[in-house]
Amino acid sequence: MAKQDVITYVELDHKGLNKVWYELKKRYKNVRLKRRGRSLGGDIFLAVLLFGFGLFSAWPMIFVVNNAFKPLDEIFLFPPRLFVQNPTTDNFIDLVQLMGNSWVPFSRYIFNTLAITFMGTVGGVIISSMAAFPIAKYEFPGQKMMKKIIRYSLMFNATVTQIPNFIIMSRLGLIDTMYALILPSIAGTLGLYLMLNFMIQIPDALIESAKLDGASEFQVYRLIIMPLARPAWLTVIILTFQALWGATGGMFIYTEKLKPLSFALSQIVNAGIARTGVSAAVTLVMLLVPISVFVVSQSNVIQTMATSGIKE
Repeated sequence: MAKQDVITYVELDHKGLNKVWYELKKRYKNVRLKRRGRSLGGDIFLAVLLFGFGLFSAWPMIFVVNNAFKPLDEIFLFPPRLFVQNPTTDNFIDLVQLMGNSWVPFSRYIFNTLAITFMGTVGGVIISSMAAFPIAKYEFPGQKMMKKIIRYSLMFNATVTQIPNFIIMSRLGLIDTMYALILPSIAGTLGLYLMLNFMIQIPDALIESAKLDGASEFQVYRLIIMPLARPAWLTVIILTFQALWGATGGMFIYTEKLKPLSFALSQIVNAGIARTGVSAAVTLVMLLVPISVFVVSQSNVIQTMATSGIKE
């Protein structure tokens, strides 16, 4: 194939590369294009390698599931076995009996957890999205500094901020209330950071077109920004839900009837070696819900993490 022929076809045709490719293919019928890529052996090796990594990542979850159905003699077996030999549901039966004997109804713990999780998650999504919209799409004094503060705030671990959170909640008179867990999750900057970097990529032309059609700021936010930022706020929902589902509230809540489910289950786990089987059942119960939520929505999490990079 002569280089001059290819250049001639490209210069003469301005309607698209498809027509150029079709003409070249008709003229040079004997030319074969070799596909550049991995061989079949390379594909098989990559598939086996990824399967091995996936199995290694799923190993702890497989162990937790099998442990929950093991009798005590298999739990204390050394070296431990991955798969259960004589499955039993005694661990779950003992868990139900222990929770039934509590002077606070088991349903109360579940209600507290659902209330904290729902209000904290919904509030976090609304506040973070409404705060991220003007920072991402409008220019104002201190905008760049505000972005840097949001980014730097992610460097502080939750353990570091526990004492400042306790002081703030104490000054507000919210100690020993559910709001001591709800308000910090609403004010968290991780959701704001994810929403901000995702909204930056939404074209400004869409907002300008909506305003020309008479849309208000809230209509732009509700009808344009939020539908396009769906992967971001779904990711915020998942992360906030997982954090609140496992929150014990031991530092903020002292009244037994206000404590979440995770605190009540953690007391069972810490009761001693005799409740090791119940502890295995508790671990499975606490992991099952957040993992199920993540598996269902993992595509949105991957999309958000891939597009929410650090930007100035």
